Amino acid sequence: MTDRAPRPGGHAAPRAYDAVVVGGGHNGLTAAAYLARAGRTVLVLERLEVTGGAAVSTRPFAGVDARLSRYSYLVSLLPAKIVRDLGLRFAVRKRSVSSYTPHGDGGLLVGGGEERTRASFAALTGSDRAYEAWREFYGRTGRAARRIFPTLTEPLPTRAGLRARLDDPETWRTLFEEPLGLAVERAFADDLVRGVVLTDALIGTFTHAHDPSLRQNRCFLYHVIGGGTGDWNVPVGGMGALTDALADAARAAGATILTGHEVTRVETDGRRAEVTYRTPDGTEATAAAGHVLVNASPLHLAELLGETPPPPPEGAQLKVNMLLTRLPRLRDRSVDPREAFAGTFHIAEGYEQLATAHAEAAAGRLPTAPPSEIYCHSLTDPTILGPDLAAGGHHTLTLFGLHTPARLFAADHDAARAALLGATFDQLDAHLDEPIADCLARDADGRPCVEARTPLDLERELRLPGGHIFHRDLSFPYAREGAGRWGVETRHANVLLCGAGAVRGGGVSGIPGHNAAMAALGR
Repeated sequence: MTDRAPRPGGHAAPRAYDAVVVGGGHNGLTAAAYLARAGRTVLVLERLEVTGGAAVSTRPFAGVDARLSRYSYLVSLLPAKIVRDLGLRFAVRKRSVSSYTPHGDGGLLVGGGEERTRASFAALTGSDRAYEAWREFYGRTGRAARRIFPTLTEPLPTRAGLRARLDDPETWRTLFEEPLGLAVERAFADDLVRGVVLTDALIGTFTHAHDPSLRQNRCFLYHVIGGGTGDWNVPVGGMGALTDALADAARAAGATILTGHEVTRVETDGRRAEVTYRTPDGTEATAAAGHVLVNASPLHLAELLGETPPPPPEGAQLKVNMLLTRLPRLRDRSVDPREAFAGTFHIAEGYEQLATAHAEAAAGRLPTAPPSEIYCHSLTDPTILGPDLAAGGHHTLTLFGLHTPARLFAADHDAARAALLGATFDQLDAHLDEPIADCLARDADGRPCVEARTPLDLERELRLPGGHIFHRDLSFPYAREGAGRWGVETRHANVLLCGAGAVRGGGVSGIPGHNAAMAALGR
């Protein structure tokens, strides 16, 4: 299918749409669904052969019937409002345990009931003080979540307006004004507890507890306000179930979605735009639009417009997908592996360990003890496994490593990836009663079912600049100069940013897609 008709002299008349959406990731599909439901004509152009972007499910292991969330893997920031508005057939499930952090012959279990959590804190620290501090700290972030999260699908509040809405000077100072490490160190004395708290400030963000830029605060904020609760939930059927539902909603409302169509140029005079793209057979085509909504990074948008791109950001994570024949036994016999891996299993994420790993990476070295966290999707949602795998006791594991910036892989990517994966597995094995390698399933060719992705892999596969999963550093969710009414505006009146790089972007949320649609509709 092409969107141009030949004219005399070999020129082409571009077909006109109310809106063209560049990129069929979850935010682009969200925007398309809202616009089409409002009666607008919408064309979505996706470079890859499938929609979904980073929020997809796939069978990565040859001949193995396990459908894994390949890149993004948990849901927190997706508003129930978007699910309701678009009539999405999509659900999430809560994990039975929040987190488990091994320590010596024991560990810290958060979840499984209040008394069990309290007892776990007492066994680690020798008193109830740490648990009471934990309850107080997360009680405050919970109150902040309930007040801040609803604003994410409203026009941007001012800084003063958001502070008034929060109405809690101490929590405002903790989240918005001083480096997070100060509050963590005031609230908690134990190194392990401090580390568990800090990890939410480091997901996909290469920084440290006392960074004066407050990048860690912005990352932490988005990790604790999702849904007004801060819960990180498991998508039933995998992350692809969400993007499939969004694509269905957009098509049902009348949007046209073309996969395998790569946008190469965007031209605009501020009122009308032309979007040039390449079809699967290599033909160049053009579509005209009143609005262009770009579900790509600000860097890629600048390239499409022929403008000077901003400095490239840098991702800093390792993503590993695994399929196991069984969950490994733990050295800590007081915790069932089905509990330990049901939530976030923290590895080498003590407070000082995190600081050391950051310092090593900042100096250009792979961390000696790479910090990471693991969870088992199939414990909460076994539907991602084929019947034979589920009956045989197989399970998936998803690992997310921290403090591994893209620069560490520049010289010899494959060697660095292999070294990092080996060191990460060594850290995990230190807490297991059997090596993780002994539990790995094999694919149809006899290879271990393990897939690792570095920032450079993500840049190559998904065009995430520098492998940065948020497209650039996250922003606080309030208006600043140039942010526009919705946080999606650009210097071109009819070109809107609807990806993770928008204000209030990042994570699997649909929020930038919703907000860009509202901006285009003038709401």
